[in-house]
Amino acid sequence: MFKKQMMNSIRDRMFKFCQMKHIFETLDKMRCLRKRSTVSFLGVLVIFLLFMNLYIEDSYVLEGDKQLIRETSTHQLNSERYVHTFKDLSNFSGAINVTYRYLATTPLQRKRFLTIGLSSVKRKKGNYLLETIKSIFEQSSYEELKEISVVVHLADFNSSWRDVMVQDITQKFAHHIIAGRLIVIHAPEEYYPILDGLKRNYNDPEDRVRFRSKQNVDYAFLLNFCANTSDYYVMLEDDVRCSKNFLTAIKKVITSLEGTYWVTLEFSKLGYIGKLYHSHDLPRLAHFLLMFYQEMPCDWLLTHFRGLLAQKNVIRFKPSLFQHMGYYSSYKGTENKLKDDDFEEESFDIPDNPPANLYTNMNVFENYEASKAYSSVDEYFWGKPPSAGDFFVIIFENPILIKKIKVSTGTEDRQNDILHHGALDVGENVVDFKQSRQCVTYLRLGEFKNGNFEMSEVNQKIPFDINCIRIYVTKTQKEWLIIRSISIWTF
Repeated sequence: MFKKQMMNSIRDRMFKFCQMKHIFETLDKMRCLRKRSTVSFLGVLVIFLLFMNLYIEDSYVLEGDKQLIRETSTHQLNSERYVHTFKDLSNFSGAINVTYRYLATTPLQRKRFLTIGLSSVKRKKGNYLLETIKSIFEQSSYEELKEISVVVHLADFNSSWRDVMVQDITQKFAHHIIAGRLIVIHAPEEYYPILDGLKRNYNDPEDRVRFRSKQNVDYAFLLNFCANTSDYYVMLEDDVRCSKNFLTAIKKVITSLEGTYWVTLEFSKLGYIGKLYHSHDLPRLAHFLLMFYQEMPCDWLLTHFRGLLAQKNVIRFKPSLFQHMGYYSSYKGTENKLKDDDFEEESFDIPDNPPANLYTNMNVFENYEASKAYSSVDEYFWGKPPSAGDFFVIIFENPILIKKIKVSTGTEDRQNDILHHGALDVGENVVDFKQSRQCVTYLRLGEFKNGNFEMSEVNQKIPFDINCIRIYVTKTQKEWLIIRSISIWTF
């Protein structure tokens, strides 16, 4: 009997190896298709070694095998404990087979634009979950509330704590539950993998390894549940404060990136806060967290996931939309005073930046191309010293009526790389030239002052719909030029 079980185990491992070979063949094809954002060979090799290490040394399957050997030798085999192991969770194309417990919900009436996911466990000190939920709803307008759903995963195995939290949530947010925009769930303990005796990577103590490994699984089950509830998904922690009208800000950013490939957009620089995904990527992310649940913290795994799906660089937006507010960590109740200094709580005016093409005759440095000045991402255009008559032009896809224009040059690190002498013009009547499109006529709006230009009520000063905006260098300078941001507000 024992020999037969061992042979079955070996066959299972060979089958899993073939699965991994197929996965990496698929990844290689994906990599070739996305030449501009290819995952480096080293990165793929590292992930491959992680996969092999997981499967050959300490994977779900092998942990089950080790336990099987120990229990068989003492004639105490308990197969029920491993019904929901990696054998059932390794199909990347579908949902993870978990039967959730619905603790507070009404049927989700329709698919929303954005799902906000929270996972929470009992803390030794402090509890910020209710304040986090309150902030989400209070900082959203009536119209925004129609487009969001909030899913809270009470992931602690302590049923008494869960009961108390459910009672508090239902008392404070009953109308949101009835409206179908607040759902509270729990993934039962029997679906969790082994959480004891795991590898002590980074020389972490055993309790720390258990905590972060369980947290990975908590998030995986939350992601799995939310895969079909909305078009987009943002992950928050359970001790977060939101900025005013954060949904409107997120929608503007998504619109500005239309036609651009991305996997993860970051609206906070802290931990697993404010990370936005397409909902169709959630099943793969859930499986990924499960596969490497014991390897490293979740925010580190996210970097690898993003890279495997061919987004090479971080895409983070300022100001941040979410702020960490907890004082005590959910791990051992230790102090955690981390704050995002880019966070702005009050409503801020995110530009519309309508679709456009950008051109310049300046000498561009490396890959700091013109388009980076027009993005909401924390990046910029950088050119070598411009000469009088050089230009930087924005050609809009359609004529627009502009409310406000703001252009900033230079950075904190390079405060002298500004436009020392320049002007901003607006144009109409676009014509095609050999290598680009240009406006035939321009009207000057004003001069740059200290490297910046800002003007409101542009529509009252310009008698036509605008096709082009031109930044024009009026005097040669010795310094390089950084155009940090170009912001356009329309009606």
